[in-house]
Amino acid sequence: MYYLVYGILWLISLLPFSVLYFISDAFYGLLYYVIGYRRKVVMNNLLIAFPGKTEKERIQIAKKFYHNLVDYFLESIKLITISDKEFYKRCSGDFDELNRLAATGTNIQLHSGHQFNWELANRIYSQKLTIPFVLVYMPISNKAIDKIFKKIRLRHGTVLIDATNYRKNMLGIYKKQHALALVADQSPANGPSAFWLNFFSRPTPFLYTPEKSAQRSKVPVGFASFKKIKRGYYKFETTMITLNAADTEKGELTRKYRDFLQQQISEQPDNYLWSHRRWKFEYKEEYEKLWID
Repeated sequence: MYYLVYGILWLISLLPFSVLYFISDAFYGLLYYVIGYRRKVVMNNLLIAFPGKTEKERIQIAKKFYHNLVDYFLESIKLITISDKEFYKRCSGDFDELNRLAATGTNIQLHSGHQFNWELANRIYSQKLTIPFVLVYMPISNKAIDKIFKKIRLRHGTVLIDATNYRKNMLGIYKKQHALALVADQSPANGPSAFWLNFFSRPTPFLYTPEKSAQRSKVPVGFASFKKIKRGYYKFETTMITLNAADTEKGELTRKYRDFLQQQISEQPDNYLWSHRRWKFEYKEEYEKLWID
């Protein structure tokens, strides 16, 4: 099955972007109007995040989101065969500060969110950083698709760490210099296993692993943003938050990350993954000790 699916996607990746986006527009209509993929989840998330917007405005954001979602998949498939020249014509970023830090011999920790297109971000960070780029990821349930995306991510030197066995898989990584990338807006397994704070004015659990990992390792921490300039063109930026996470107080990095992520989403609301249930847990009084806002 893997070879059949990969062969089909390889052929699709040879198509020019103009044809890929024509296909994307057709699949958008199918996904939004016919299948209605997770549309209730998307609209409920948008209502929580933007209660001040009209329903018409939220629907407009949702439609743009579905366009971006299909674009994300086809742009990611394009990575199978795209040349460096074509890639860097469409993707840009400044990595000088990160590489200056790397030259001092320190490890670096980067926190990002589910903004499009994180697969392109993986490629540019792995190619531009002078130290190994380590990405913590959640496996895709479809084994063939998971294997294909692993192949795409590994192609330019990214070191992949399966999040389902994070501690064990990271043991060898800590022994060598690296830049660790964490998609820090993953939903926790349950309410008690997270910090709690307001996110778009709604109590929300955030994984505390990114903050605790950085503080324990005493590393510089940066927040990565993915900005869509226009269709198929992206700019990747990193904002350094601290040069030593051990100097921050409990909850400080998570609060700053929340503020950063909320700002990025507000600036480009259609460029965030609204189809995952960000607010699936309800706050309880028993979580009071976990409240950091």
